[in-house]
Amino acid sequence: MATMMTFNELRQLKDSLPSGSMQRIADELGMDVNTVRNYFGGSCGPGGEPAGIHFEQGPQGGIVKIDDTTILDKAKEILADS
Repeated sequence: MATMMTFNELRQLKDSLPSGSMQRIADELGMDVNTVRNYFGGSCGPGGEPAGIHFEQGPQGGIVKIDDTTILDKAKEILADS
């Protein structure tokens, strides 16, 4: 089941993560760090793969539909541990 949130909520979650979390998520999930950065709204060029997330422009940065919550779940786990 897809998860929906505003882009601003997604960025706030990303900004709340401790330093080095993008690399930690990438390492723990066995993916390129640019894929993780792109998931949180970055545009990090080569190496990043699609990550099951779709952006639709609108108020509060627009709506984000997340089909694959693996990265989101790992980010929430890191926040809970910190």
